[in-house]
Amino acid sequence: MSTISAAAVNELRKKTDQPLMDCKKALTEAAGDMEKAIELLRSWNAKATVKREGNETAEGRVGIFIDSTAAVAAILELRCESAPSAKSDLYVKLVADLVEHAAKHNPTDVEAMLAQPFGTGTVKTRIEETVGLIREKMVVHRFEHLAGGVFGQYVHHDGTVGALLHCTGTGGTDEILRDVCAHVAAMNPLYLNPSEIPQAAKDKEKAFILQQVQEGEKVAEEKAATDGKKFQPKNASIMEKVVDGKLKSWMAEIALTEQPMANTAKYPGQTVGQVLTKLGLTPAKFVRYKVGAVSK
Repeated sequence: MSTISAAAVNELRKKTDQPLMDCKKALTEAAGDMEKAIELLRSWNAKATVKREGNETAEGRVGIFIDSTAAVAAILELRCESAPSAKSDLYVKLVADLVEHAAKHNPTDVEAMLAQPFGTGTVKTRIEETVGLIREKMVVHRFEHLAGGVFGQYVHHDGTVGALLHCTGTGGTDEILRDVCAHVAAMNPLYLNPSEIPQAAKDKEKAFILQQVQEGEKVAEEKAATDGKKFQPKNASIMEKVVDGKLKSWMAEIALTEQPMANTAKYPGQTVGQVLTKLGLTPAKFVRYKVGAVSK
């Protein structure tokens, strides 16, 4: 058996970022053939991934990539087993590589993405390389690709929450768009604007509000009777206005464009919709990912 030189081991380590002992073992089994050694390392990393398939992946990181020139963007959630691993430089780099790939290549789904070419291998082998170093299960949980228009982004410092905003129009500044995305991350709106709220949801909320208002009227009537005062009930027209007003407030709480900007000091008295309109932008879609959250 030929002797494996330290220089060859170091060269393989530089090419793969795998541990020195693994590199030496691979070169030994490959009889010094660098390409075969690389394939061996990939095979071992794949086995490491399979071995950890049953492990929980409740931790992870959200990544966002925007290419303004090509007008494409993507947001991606990669999960792993532990918070320390999700904060490591290797993991952060992996997330960055994967979300950039998703933005530029627009895979149809996770399975298709894993099979796409990446470097000298595939996306799957790129993930397996990091699995081989960190020794944890890693799963692309979800991603979304957007194209055309103007984009804004925000990812929380620990990578656990991120928001990607897609707008039509030609205006916008990175700072303000980031502020809007930070608002999305913090406030977690359910819909883009009131028109997107399903009618069934509006009807259900309106019925609930009406019930609350009617119960309030009964309490007021009982109190008036106890106090020996005359009770003047609201007529149907006033009741309708009260209910409609409360319904409008409810829609403003859950629809992004109607929400007051979370940073009130910077945007006093302005809704998200108003801030974007001043920029000449119309919001088309937002995507908010929180690590561990159930996909919608």
